[in-house]
Amino acid sequence: MKISTNIDQNIKTFQEQLHCDKNFDIVYRTIKIMDKTACFFFVDGFAKDEIMTKMMDAFFKIQDQKLLTDAYTFSKSCISYGEIGLEDDLDKLFVALLSGQIVMMLDGFDRAVLIDARTYPQRTTSEPEKDKVFRGSHDGFVETLVLNAALIRRRIRSPELCMQHLSIGTISHTDVSICYMNNKVSQTLLNQIVQKLKSADVESLTMNQESLVEVLLKRKWYNPFPKVKFTERPDTTAAQILEGDIAILVDNSPSAIILPSTIFHLMEEANDYYFPPLTGAYLRLSRFAVLFVAIFLTPVWILLTQYPDIVPEWLKFILITEDISVPLLLQLLMLEVAIDGLQLASLNTPNMLATPLSIIAAIIVGDYAVQSGWFSPQALLYQAFVTLANFSQPGFELGYALKFFRILLLIVTGAFGIWGFVAGVLFLLIVLVCNKTVTGKCYLYPLVPFNWQILKRHLFRMNIKNHTTKKRR
Repeated sequence: MKISTNIDQNIKTFQEQLHCDKNFDIVYRTIKIMDKTACFFFVDGFAKDEIMTKMMDAFFKIQDQKLLTDAYTFSKSCISYGEIGLEDDLDKLFVALLSGQIVMMLDGFDRAVLIDARTYPQRTTSEPEKDKVFRGSHDGFVETLVLNAALIRRRIRSPELCMQHLSIGTISHTDVSICYMNNKVSQTLLNQIVQKLKSADVESLTMNQESLVEVLLKRKWYNPFPKVKFTERPDTTAAQILEGDIAILVDNSPSAIILPSTIFHLMEEANDYYFPPLTGAYLRLSRFAVLFVAIFLTPVWILLTQYPDIVPEWLKFILITEDISVPLLLQLLMLEVAIDGLQLASLNTPNMLATPLSIIAAIIVGDYAVQSGWFSPQALLYQAFVTLANFSQPGFELGYALKFFRILLLIVTGAFGIWGFVAGVLFLLIVLVCNKTVTGKCYLYPLVPFNWQILKRHLFRMNIKNHTTKKRR
């Protein structure tokens, strides 16, 4: 549906469609520019008052009637603000208006002028709580798409950096930006992603980035392993883009989606590159070692307690010598759930109460749980280590995926002994090998299929020059 050349008809249409009598924040104002009537529609809180004041001052000073012949001449000659456009489709005008742009209509014009003088309420670009670094930049993404794009532009000053804009959702019209290096990205993958996003038949991105990931990846619900990497750091995002990856920014989300990603990409962290190669390699290898121990510590302990005869003498201290009221397997399963319960409780605890409540919880839950006979000290110790080890991983998604398999491994080991343990390990390996990335490669690439040149760059922190001049895949 097109706009009318009659300004009164346009005002009436906008008032009816936007329910101006019910929405207090939809503001419109009518002014006279020489002998023509002009009307502004905008959302209160999105428009910049200073820019609007300066533009209106300029409009009142117009003396040449020739400048008001058509929308194109008027926009080029009378509007000094740079970000403007012309549109005659009413649906697109409504979306632009509700996105924060100013819609200006003049009597007799067959197109409206869109003035992008919007500003969004936002917090500061402080360092994210999860992706902290010892050294390096301490800024992070916020919930405003334009500012997040600027943080990346600040780091990549190349004309090859492209940020393609899309609008997703028939109702929400959420702004999405696909960021990539035009001379490095896989054009096949890029076209595939763009096509999936353009054809997404969704009303809104209710869960923001997770909804977008589910649009891109039609994975089975029972596969917990993440296929994309989330990061709230602009420097990490810029580094991934420079390596040929694709970053997707979603408005109202303070993190970027990086793809394609294997399990090795999910294990990388910014701290690896803010230290010398030897220190960075040590941090990365330590992270892999801690991950391995976190998966197998409690299942191996359950297995050894079932076969005390095979435990060497120097390792006898891990065996349970006192009487226990609750089976060890049930203790560990209860602790797995209890730890998640405490984490959820901490999210809803006010900051001023977090520290004292943590101390109380440690004393009561730790001490009295052992004294009551519900839990053994060893079970609490090993589960505490596993819990802390999960926080050494950069992403929550991978940590929970491995947690689910650790619980499965605990159950089959406790039920079937060594054969259950072997079957559980084989099942985990089969799932990882059969899992595919967005590009169709194995989730364990470059381990499966084996490629030592790429694998060593994932395992060891290489020299920056060598790391950036060679593509990872």
